[in-house]
Amino acid sequence: MANAAAPTAAVPTLAPPLEQIRHLAEELRLLIPGVRVGEALETTKEFNPETFWRRLNEAAVNVSREATTLTEVFSHLPLPSPQETQRFCEQVRAAIKAMIAVYYSLPKNQGITLRKLVRSTTLDIVDGMAQLMDVLFMTPTQSSENNDLISYNSVWTACQQVPQIPRDNKAAALSMLTKNVDFVKDAHEEMEQAVEECDPYCGLLNDIEDNSDNHGDEEDDGLGYPNNRDLYWSEEDQELIIPCLALVRASKACLKKIRISVAENGKKDQVAQLDDIVDISDEISPCVDDLALSIYPPMCHLTVRINSAKLVSVLKKALEITKASHVTPQPEDSWIPLLINAVDHCMNRIKELTQNELELENEAILHP
Repeated sequence: MANAAAPTAAVPTLAPPLEQIRHLAEELRLLIPGVRVGEALETTKEFNPETFWRRLNEAAVNVSREATTLTEVFSHLPLPSPQETQRFCEQVRAAIKAMIAVYYSLPKNQGITLRKLVRSTTLDIVDGMAQLMDVLFMTPTQSSENNDLISYNSVWTACQQVPQIPRDNKAAALSMLTKNVDFVKDAHEEMEQAVEECDPYCGLLNDIEDNSDNHGDEEDDGLGYPNNRDLYWSEEDQELIIPCLALVRASKACLKKIRISVAENGKKDQVAQLDDIVDISDEISPCVDDLALSIYPPMCHLTVRINSAKLVSVLKKALEITKASHVTPQPEDSWIPLLINAVDHCMNRIKELTQNELELENEAILHP
């Protein structure tokens, strides 16, 4: 018994290369929820912007390099050995975690808006790398698609966006405000085009009429054949659309003036006020979208009234926050009262045009 050989420790068996790739994709996706809600790391060190942006750029370059290396070795036969694959996966894992760690080093006092932009890019990089793992796992190595991985996969695109991130909270705020202006501008142009053409569904009725020629009249009320009132605006609808369009124009004007005020008077160290302005401004575009969707036939006037009121509430709050902030050095500046008056005028007109329907609705509730 004394001479019995000691049992040798079992050597863990590595998973096949493609299985390791699949497991890495799953592991990367598990990191995403933590990044979404993760807080900045507490530190006593003074924040150095130059050091932070240098580290973030270096981390993105490293991720891109590891993605390229992994793609190259898995794009042809023979596949790397399990041991080699383990090493490649560890390098990818380390590169992604380093990228996340740099994001966590950006303190809140540099601005929530700036942190959101950095976080968004970081999430795009992590998700892009996970997508790349999926492609490498699912796509046969001899497939011609692998030759195009570097050109189209989102991880490289996301890494290339890092140098384009605004470098301070004022620049980040201007970037977000510009996007919001563009969103509202697009919504307004689509509404105007539909009204000018008097065809909210851009020729859909013509297609239906062509199809109905091949069917009997008895099918006109069947599924797939809406009647005219579902496709066109009534005279009352068209009258109501006018102040709705004016309200969306006022929304675009509000965002433009807020953006100009931030550009001309915004101070980089006033991060909290800039964040407040961006937060409320971010609510304008979704409200505009809701209003724009509600004007399409068949139009419910009460829905239009409700959506208009929501938009007006957000616009007034945005103007009030802007007026109380440092970007409006002269609170009595005439542009804010003018826009408030314009918004109120639009809303009053919408109320007038929807009053009868509101009274009918109330009557139906009181006397069912």
